[in-house]
Amino acid sequence: MKKFTALLLALVFMAAVFALPAGAVGFEPPFEISGKAAYIVNTDTNIIVYEKNSEESLPAASTTKLMTAILVMEQYQDQLDTVTGESSAYIRDTIYTFGLEHGALANADIRLGEPHTLRSLLYACLVPSAADAAMILASTVSGGNIDNFVYMMNSKAKEIGCTGTTFVDPVGMSIDNVTTARDLYLILRYAMSFDVLREIMGTVKWDMGQDFMPSRYSASNPYNLYTTNMMIYEGPGAEYYRKYTKGGKTGSLEDWQNLAAWHTSPDTGETYISVVLNSPVSCDPYPYQKDHPASYETGLLMDWVFENFAIQPAMKTGEPLAEVKVKYSTDADTVMLFPADDMMTILPKNTDESVTQKTFQLPEYVTAPVKKGDVIGTVTLSLSGQTIGVVELTADRDLDRNMLLFTLSKIGEFFGSLYFKVLLCVSAVTAVAYVLLYYRYQATRKSNRRPRRPSL
Repeated sequence: MKKFTALLLALVFMAAVFALPAGAVGFEPPFEISGKAAYIVNTDTNIIVYEKNSEESLPAASTTKLMTAILVMEQYQDQLDTVTGESSAYIRDTIYTFGLEHGALANADIRLGEPHTLRSLLYACLVPSAADAAMILASTVSGGNIDNFVYMMNSKAKEIGCTGTTFVDPVGMSIDNVTTARDLYLILRYAMSFDVLREIMGTVKWDMGQDFMPSRYSASNPYNLYTTNMMIYEGPGAEYYRKYTKGGKTGSLEDWQNLAAWHTSPDTGETYISVVLNSPVSCDPYPYQKDHPASYETGLLMDWVFENFAIQPAMKTGEPLAEVKVKYSTDADTVMLFPADDMMTILPKNTDESVTQKTFQLPEYVTAPVKKGDVIGTVTLSLSGQTIGVVELTADRDLDRNMLLFTLSKIGEFFGSLYFKVLLCVSAVTAVAYVLLYYRYQATRKSNRRPRRPSL
């Protein structure tokens, strides 16, 4: 059942994503972000509204944990509250050694021998980005073989369409965990196909005490974990906080930050997924207890998107776009063509469908009979040189065939056809040959009738 559900989710995700995104709308914000790469897609239309170096492989940091969570869900989504995981000495020592060499890692203070449900571990992995929780999850899924889990991570990345992503650990500890802005968009979108992960990534506070050893934590002495995503953390998030941001995952190493998040307009319901990679701490103008440059730059980009773009019809279905000649009908010489769909798409606000460019694919003529709604051609819509979609063009009325016109036309076509011309030539050659043979026969006959002189 678990494998069937995972396969079903994969098929639904691929059908929704791999046919798109359709291309960038081609407008640039009046500012330049410092992050090395970015990618913003409207999920309602799958239109890319902004991209920067979206195919460049860059360190993934703790956004790596998204793939760890995905693999847990595909194996145990119906057992999150019954299966438990425990920290091992190997996990403890690995995290401790890395912390000594590269600096402290976020953790959930999970100690040896403490059992935790997979659900609680997922919250610890994604809300405060706890490295110990991520390692326990990876160990549980792989039966203790972390190398095998990493292989599973890379296989899944390829399966969902990632082309510049490589994982070397389940946490994001190593700088060798790399991804691209586009790949991270695909990974986050896939993770969002699991309702549990959507809920977890939108959680600000999680009480680990309810799942810890009773001797350490209780309802009267909880252990709360808080999100690293300041864009959903009202109050402490201050200037980073955005009401439209619903969840996401951060990642930091050295002096930069990543953020993959999704955002929904409270007014229109339009939803976007954004990815900003490797934003330097130096670009963050708000020096709080911890810098959040990717949150800051994501806020800049998404404010610009929501202020300047909206989903609008690219065409008006009630207005004709083209006309085509009609043969064999006395009802009309042409048929008007209307778009079959208004094609809702992302357009700059305070504009209309006239900003799009239309390229028609139409036949030279159509032959009656024609029925209202028949597809006669298509129109390709572009915005700033980028194709945003193709819409069918349909006939606006019924047109009957006039049999006299049709018959006369077919007779004319026959006499003008190559077949008739060949037949005419063959007939002429045959007639000439017959005449020649006839005269030759007559000459021979006359020759045979002449009297012969008797021999002496």
